Amino acid sequence: MVRFPRFFGKKRGHRRTGSQVWASFGDGVFHAALFAVGLVFAAMLLSGVAVPEWRINHRYAPTTCTIIGTGLVRHTRITPAGNGPSTWQPCLRVRYATSDGPAEAWSQPLRGRLTDDRSRAVASLASWHVGDVVPGWYDPADIRSVVLERGYNGWMWLMMLVLPGALIILGGAGLIRAINRWGRSEERCAMPTRLSGMLDPLATGPRHSAGHPGVPACDDMINSPGTVLAYRLPIESPESWTLIGFGLFAVSWNVVLVVLMVGAGLDFLGGTVDWLLFAFIIPFAGVGIAAVVAFSRLLLLATAVGTTQIEISAQPLRPGGSYTLLLAQGGSGTLESLMLRLTLDEQATFTQGTDTRIEKLTIWSQEIRSWHDLQLEPGTRFEARAAMTIPADAMHSFASEHNLVRWSIEVRGKPTRWPAFVRTFPLVVFPDVARRDDGEGAP
Repeated sequence: MVRFPRFFGKKRGHRRTGSQVWASFGDGVFHAALFAVGLVFAAMLLSGVAVPEWRINHRYAPTTCTIIGTGLVRHTRITPAGNGPSTWQPCLRVRYATSDGPAEAWSQPLRGRLTDDRSRAVASLASWHVGDVVPGWYDPADIRSVVLERGYNGWMWLMMLVLPGALIILGGAGLIRAINRWGRSEERCAMPTRLSGMLDPLATGPRHSAGHPGVPACDDMINSPGTVLAYRLPIESPESWTLIGFGLFAVSWNVVLVVLMVGAGLDFLGGTVDWLLFAFIIPFAGVGIAAVVAFSRLLLLATAVGTTQIEISAQPLRPGGSYTLLLAQGGSGTLESLMLRLTLDEQATFTQGTDTRIEKLTIWSQEIRSWHDLQLEPGTRFEARAAMTIPADAMHSFASEHNLVRWSIEVRGKPTRWPAFVRTFPLVVFPDVARRDDGEGAP
């Protein structure tokens, strides 16, 4: 006997969890609808635009055409109230030679000359004269189909790639995920798979230094030599990823917006106003403008503040060791304050029910050096040296699947006209050799 899926699952506290089967079913239906709409839209564009244009450019045979007449093609949109406004497009009647003998036919309408003004369309025919000989191309499968222009409609091809492509990708990815999660619990879905391990290097656990189990690898700390001191420290820059993300979103969103606005503008020039499309474009344009403003603000902030670099005199770092730092800060304008801090953070990753939580705590921090009222000049960098000492009784760096002890140098700045910024440069502190030989402080 087949059991009908329940709408609610087991009770947790004062609430009941939703049925995972119905959730997967609804998710799958939604993304399947997106996928189907994308396929239908792509098929319409392929059959109506892509295939005909491709055949004209690759299958039509060349010939020589003699103009024997001129005329106009009338396009009238039928509305519920009757005939709507008309648009006009010039075309030519030509005589040409084919593989089956001479033929005579009206050419396909000339592209890029569609207008709602009949007199303007008639005036555009003045550049063509009866008796002129022009190049043309005809369809060997239908010799009465002849064109005088070839090429591709870039906007239509862009629309075909962007709109149906986005629907197919989003719908297909969601449908695959829904099928993969069908009948599986949240705990089972949260388990890492081989694909997630390939996509997320951290899924296989952190890399450790040779001979120091539990100590993170420091390859990235020593593979970049400094210009003044021995090594240049890598930077953790979430600001850069935020800037790239906003940029990609703004570009993709506004490309779709431009395509929609071009279509609405052509309809408007043709004497037709699609109010539903305009009502959809207005909020769509608002999101696009907001995305551009946010990206421009982040870009202006990144260029105004400038880059930050730190070089260090020696690697690896050990408790009790003293090191020289070189701070280089670019940009323009005035910095009210600029500070170097040495920090020690502890991070724990744990599960709470079906959720994964990450708790981070700064357990020790010390100011290395600070500056006030710095005037940055464009094209130059502020450079200063500072001395740093790792406490002799400090805990070394440690990394495991669920716990992390991390040292880092923070650069904190406060521009006069921009928000404050924090840039982090991770460090790897190795165990003290003497304490390790005595059996103390070993990871």
